[in-house]
Amino acid sequence: MTTKRPILKHSAQYEEENIRAQLNDIPGAQGNKKPKVECGFFSLYKTHGTHVPSLGSSIIEEVKRLIELYKGETLSITMTGHSLGAALALLVADDVSSCGPEVPPVAVFSFGGPRVGNKAFGEKMTGQNVKVLRIVNSQDVITRVPGVFVSEEVKRKLRSSKVGGGVLDILDEYAHTGTELRVDTKMSPFLKPDADMACCHDLEAYLHLVDGFLASNSPFRPNAKRSLARLMQDQSANVKKLYIIIYILLSYAMNL
Repeated sequence: MTTKRPILKHSAQYEEENIRAQLNDIPGAQGNKKPKVECGFFSLYKTHGTHVPSLGSSIIEEVKRLIELYKGETLSITMTGHSLGAALALLVADDVSSCGPEVPPVAVFSFGGPRVGNKAFGEKMTGQNVKVLRIVNSQDVITRVPGVFVSEEVKRKLRSSKVGGGVLDILDEYAHTGTELRVDTKMSPFLKPDADMACCHDLEAYLHLVDGFLASNSPFRPNAKRSLARLMQDQSANVKKLYIIIYILLSYAMNL
């Protein structure tokens, strides 16, 4: 008597179809290469409620109102966001930059943002003169998804090899947009080098790391001015014990 066993098929073709299914074409986009964005982000941005407009239409309407209100003045528009907010900031910037004939310069500051679309989406934004600065913590896993779970640096190295480049072309359409500013939890003299995932993605930790950033592979800026109080409160488990003790003593002295 033979027993039939189910066979689990795991192939490059399956992975390719799974990843590509999560990318939506951007309606109305021009050009041979189709700009695509992750379906969940796009749905959240474009879906309206029963009695409220979508996030996208609300923002575009307000931006147009402000451009008209300050007509004749020199304007610029800056979007910023953290995590999911960073993803939405890119979608907003893409929409705003093409919402009229004389749109002011558009820029995005992104903190700990995931990948939002494919390479053609990034090229579309560049073509619309949208400037994007992505602040990325080397230990933040959110910046490595969706798509193949590696950093952009590793992806570049893989693409430079014949085998790795071919595999990525099949499996992964996702690409980050803009210029990267890479910070590192391990460079902070205050945070534990093995800080947990939540700390590495925390906005306050990001702001702390940016405040102390001088240049790649340079020590933490000794005259960083951002207060550590919020970091101590939100990430006490990830702050080195010496600084926790100092913070407690100072807090006690101030309350005397």
